[in-house]
Amino acid sequence: MSASTSTTTNPRSSELLQDVLSERTRPKRPNAIRTSLTLGWRALLKIKYVPEQLLDVTAFPIMFLLMFTYLFGGAIAGSTGEYLQFLLPGILAMTIVTITMYTGIELNNDISKGIFDRFRSLPIWRPSVLVGMLLVDALRYTIASAIMITLGLIMGFRPDGGFVGVLAAVGLLIIFSFSLSWIWTTLGLLLRSEKSLMGVSMLVLFPLTFVSNVFVDPRTLPSWLEAFVDVNPISLLVTAIRGLMHGTAAAGDILWVLIASFVIIVIFAPLTMYMYRNKS
Repeated sequence: MSASTSTTTNPRSSELLQDVLSERTRPKRPNAIRTSLTLGWRALLKIKYVPEQLLDVTAFPIMFLLMFTYLFGGAIAGSTGEYLQFLLPGILAMTIVTITMYTGIELNNDISKGIFDRFRSLPIWRPSVLVGMLLVDALRYTIASAIMITLGLIMGFRPDGGFVGVLAAVGLLIIFSFSLSWIWTTLGLLLRSEKSLMGVSMLVLFPLTFVSNVFVDPRTLPSWLEAFVDVNPISLLVTAIRGLMHGTAAAGDILWVLIASFVIIVIFAPLTMYMYRNKS
């Protein structure tokens, strides 16, 4: 039998193949919610296979709370128990705000590996790639908050605002952190490497979190430094969270945090999407 005879295509097979290729029925295009949840599930699977990614929301919060409470509590407040009541809301805010930068780092990794271009070629709602990542990050913030509050209760933290106050404080913190994540997604698209992004984020977050009312009452600081701490957005966030947890929150403090979150989203979410659509 010759090679030409062995490679001859069966006419019936050709007809069947043509029928399959000419089929006009196509699956429905997935909606925005479905694609966002699917890409969020992708981010969760990455945590499943690389569980050490959760160290920043498990081990680090525990270490920070124990270290600052027992190292500085006696010196600053006279007792670790009294200082814990003041410190925990601040440490909680500092921890969650710090890990918001990982949204941009993850996006930058996808760009460097080429996955970014593949996602942009798919017939899906464009923002779902970013929204899915941000939804998983909101889950990470919730896990970190639950761990720190549980540990705080074991150590003696007693929020006068009760369960509702604590829940409202965590909700406000997640809203602010969600908005802050949009800044890092913008920088993730703008900067060329994850190391550059991490350097810039630490350059911004380190002074904002430490030169704030997280650790000490601003009234104990020099007047010029107190003036900066009073307008520091992290201080405004901590004041609102601390007030909600202890039942002393002022409506103005909460409103300022919500306004700041809204302004950040309005500015950086469209900017991120513009850069996402036009990045080459």
